[in-house]
Amino acid sequence: MRCRNLAVALVHYPVYNKHREIVTSALTNLDQHDIARSSKTFGIDRFYIVTPSEEQRKLAERISCHWQDGWGSNYNPDRKEALDIVRVTFSIASAVDDFQKHFVKPVRIAITGAAERSGSISISAFRSLINESDQPYILLLGTGWGLTDDCFKNADIILEPIAGNGLYNHLSVRSAAAIMLDRLLGTER
Repeated sequence: MRCRNLAVALVHYPVYNKHREIVTSALTNLDQHDIARSSKTFGIDRFYIVTPSEEQRKLAERISCHWQDGWGSNYNPDRKEALDIVRVTFSIASAVDDFQKHFVKPVRIAITGAAERSGSISISAFRSLINESDQPYILLLGTGWGLTDDCFKNADIILEPIAGNGLYNHLSVRSAAAIMLDRLLGTER
């Protein structure tokens, strides 16, 4: 089943490094592949890679192209299908603008991170919002040490972090994406 009103964006800028400096984080092949595969599995039509770095954008496009048109397209057709949904943009605003082309209602930004924040809603509440209307949303996922405070201030919805059963809370972004997409769009059992 397709979910037309939700897109996912993996944001490489603006994010923090471990010293809480605002940086552009490096693209990783695994994040691109795995989040595209998870997004496609749960019916997402658009997965954005967001980076202002021209070299990183070219790399992301080259990775996708390898699996869409190159040797990889014949070697692994399933990966080709997953990477068809990847769009590479230079900013969050450009990702929102691209997704907006498919809707009349304005795209709303949902955001999440590993830390608790006031005013956040549960993933199940967001699931209801997605399922009960045609309101478009773009879910921002941060790389590095997380999205900046300004990203959270500019978001329409803040989602509660994924909670484990212990004090340690440092999931890889691709693992967090898979868990969130399952909770948002997976079959309820």
